Amino acid sequence: MKAQPKASHFIDGAYVEDTSGRVIEVVHPATGDIIARLHAATPELVIRAVLAAKAAQADWAALRPVERARILRRAHDLVRARNDEIARIESLDTGRALSETLYVDAVSVAEALEFYAGVIPAYNGEAIALGGAFAYTRREPLGVCVGIGAWNYPFQGAGWKSAPALAAGNAMVFKPSENSPLSALILAEIYKEAGLPDGLFNVVQGYGDVGQALVEHPATAKVSLTGSVPTGKKVLGLAGSLMKHGTMELGGKSPLIIFADAPLDNAVSGALMANFYSTGQVCTNGTRVFVERPIHDALVARVTERAAKIKIGDPLDPSVTMGPLISRAQQEKVLGYIEAGRQEGATLHFGGGVPVMQGMEGGFWIEPTIFTGVTDTMRIAREEIFGPVMSILAFDSEDEVIARANDTEFGLAAGVFTQDIARAHRVIGKLEAGMCWINNYNLAPVEVPFGGVKSSGVGRECALAALDHYTEIKSIYVETGDVVSVF
Repeated sequence: MKAQPKASHFIDGAYVEDTSGRVIEVVHPATGDIIARLHAATPELVIRAVLAAKAAQADWAALRPVERARILRRAHDLVRARNDEIARIESLDTGRALSETLYVDAVSVAEALEFYAGVIPAYNGEAIALGGAFAYTRREPLGVCVGIGAWNYPFQGAGWKSAPALAAGNAMVFKPSENSPLSALILAEIYKEAGLPDGLFNVVQGYGDVGQALVEHPATAKVSLTGSVPTGKKVLGLAGSLMKHGTMELGGKSPLIIFADAPLDNAVSGALMANFYSTGQVCTNGTRVFVERPIHDALVARVTERAAKIKIGDPLDPSVTMGPLISRAQQEKVLGYIEAGRQEGATLHFGGGVPVMQGMEGGFWIEPTIFTGVTDTMRIAREEIFGPVMSILAFDSEDEVIARANDTEFGLAAGVFTQDIARAHRVIGKLEAGMCWINNYNLAPVEVPFGGVKSSGVGRECALAALDHYTEIKSIYVETGDVVSVF
């Protein structure tokens, strides 16, 4: 089973290879087999990509927005046409089940391209009346932007960052995660076929040093990163020290609050999707499930019953609903947290083991796991695990659960299930999170700004908000009368 691309990088409209770069072995998480070998970008290739972006950007920015929109719309059509191919590559690269990737990854990027193609012609500044004078503002592109993607949703990350950047008149150099480097190259092919001028979207592979070199290059104006909090702090610190723009979409330890009046089946569905989708490898996951005490036992029973029906197996089998974790290191990390939960006194209520998958013994498997009896100070309730580990915590009152939910450095997401709509809005209004849901969880339409607060990030992706983060505001004061001078 191979997925070897034509070359490791896509620069200035063409595939590029330099075998002197550090080897990147692409491993299929379900088997542990190497399915491709790539090479990290050398310093020379990093410079080449940035300069190609810089050379192309000015002419692109000078186009009418509607002309840029036409190319994004053609890219939308091509992404939709290649949906099945993209889904298969994502499942091979990340181990996520095809039952997810067929309906989420390419689809979400297509929707982003369609959205920004639609809104960019009407994305303008404002006119400001000032009596005898007036002022107006312009939205101008930043220039060359750096995108650094995460490994869990690599195609979506490349699309969510590049679509608004390109729509606004910028160029982008995108570095995928070394753990899932393949699908960004497909997006580069699609942009070229859609008519995007060469140099405007470049893909360079590599490890952290490549990302650092991209941010440090004098020609880059901004970095948008999706990743962990420690990585985000380093990258944002570097960008800030160079007075460059930065948006960070980082991790979380999000609360999902279920009140006793919530429809039980909907709440259970929300909890399952908030913990086990993508084998738990979703930054917004509601891994702290707070359950009001009168329904605690009933919810635990129903969640357990449905978790037992999750089908674990070959991610390329459309009937499978949970694939493996991304890597051996991630598997060991998650197992370490499960052991920590046991040691600290939580009850391992369900799962927690490593299933033996016939013919895929080398894969990075783990069972969906449910802990009960969890307290707020336990590591499994405080640290981001990024695996299918649900912690269920009981609560007694609204004020209590709000205080406990907010007692974290993170602030990416939060959810509330209740039939009392006044309480739903009241509680959401007090939760310290950037992405919130009432009576659902983990839906992320491109029309809605996406991002966190506190340690979970700075800035927003998606919606009109993303365009704000890929443009500068220029203010122009226009005098229509005489100049008043005290001299």
